[in-house]
Amino acid sequence: MAARHAGVVADPDLRCRAGPGAVVRGRRDPADRAGGHRRPADPSGPAGPDRGAGRPPARRRVLPAHRADRGRGGRDRSAGRPAQAAAHPLIRPPRRPAARLADPDRGYRPSVTDAADPTAAHPATDRPVLPQRPFPRLLARGADHAVASVVGLGCWQLGADWGEVSEDDALGVLRAALESGVTFFDTADVYGDGRSEQLIARFVRDLPAADRPMIATKVGRRADPFVAETYTDANLRAWVDRSRRNLDVETLDLVQLHCPPPAVYSDDAVFDTMDSLQAEGALAGYGVSVETCEEALTAIARPGVVSVQIIVNAFRLKPLDEVLPAAAAAGIGVIARVPLASGLLSGKYTADTTFAADDHRSYNRNGEAFDVGETFSGVDFATGLAAVADLQRALPDGVPLPQAALRWIVDQPGITTVIPGARNPRQAKSNAAAGRGWATDGDSGRFDEAVHRVYDERLRAQIHPRW
Repeated sequence: MAARHAGVVADPDLRCRAGPGAVVRGRRDPADRAGGHRRPADPSGPAGPDRGAGRPPARRRVLPAHRADRGRGGRDRSAGRPAQAAAHPLIRPPRRPAARLADPDRGYRPSVTDAADPTAAHPATDRPVLPQRPFPRLLARGADHAVASVVGLGCWQLGADWGEVSEDDALGVLRAALESGVTFFDTADVYGDGRSEQLIARFVRDLPAADRPMIATKVGRRADPFVAETYTDANLRAWVDRSRRNLDVETLDLVQLHCPPPAVYSDDAVFDTMDSLQAEGALAGYGVSVETCEEALTAIARPGVVSVQIIVNAFRLKPLDEVLPAAAAAGIGVIARVPLASGLLSGKYTADTTFAADDHRSYNRNGEAFDVGETFSGVDFATGLAAVADLQRALPDGVPLPQAALRWIVDQPGITTVIPGARNPRQAKSNAAAGRGWATDGDSGRFDEAVHRVYDERLRAQIHPRW
């Protein structure tokens, strides 16, 4: 997502091509607008006080033999995605059509080996796991975490900028997501100035190794001034080391440059540093979280990039034109953020809905603090409400709008995972239920037609040229 820590860029809905349905294994002062965005510089310099001094060099993980050799599959043209790397013990192609979107409280157990089997679970832990898709380049490297549930969890709201979320509520959200089969958490170093990362570390600390999700974080929005020149080797290393401490790990699963200044995309030195950090074992892989399709295409052209995070939802269709096909062709994973347009696609807002003063849906509605596209996907509130009403009339019987909107993203060829946020456990469970599929192909087709029609009629002229 994009959040700016006096500027962060991140996904609130909480902010590859892979095989179809493949399966695998301190709160700020409200007056301080830095919540999930860029904070003013620390006295010790742009990177803040935590520079990782005295930290021992990261150790490379030695992989067991069965994980060291994983080839890439060819294309499954009938499904529109590359075939899965069958050597991975948890990836299997689906055998039957996906199951119906389900009530999250009814005990549905998604499968590890077949998206339509409601009884299977993780073979090592007996907990439910949603269908999984790989990050092909991470998988080829034999990374410890190289796959993600089709629905992940965005963790911006656990840090700041979404109103008050207590520690107990935050830990409850993480637990509910994991117990619902989610295996991918997305956070950033500036969400609550590290609070989100630290809460995730606290949650996973005592989990069995087989239960630990893949954790992606983002760095770069601590830069002050927020310009490409601040993305030095020393600062990048300091930001990465700070996240390693916050998350209490030696090797970060995935580090994303957090919607950096445009000039960063053409700066070879930045990507050389990221390559070095990967070679040293500080991170298993790196990607870029972007604002625009042009930025995404530039990032995809970088040979070391393993993922791109971009806004994709029913109000933001431009990435479907070029970004998803380009990422698929390059073997790069795509993380879809802001999937519910900051809650607009929850269907619960009206013209009278208001938000707390420290909620970005109040203070950034017109882009006052960071890119307006991160708030309601850049759609003005009144237009968004009208578009939501149109989509609700096209819903299949018994399917809530948020689940339909999330499932629609999951179904787009090239999407690896979608990362809605949640402020309470029930929201986390409901979001995860979208990973289980539609009742019929007809349900999927009718909603897809409605999404494109509403976009063309109400949103294309306003949104398509901008991002």
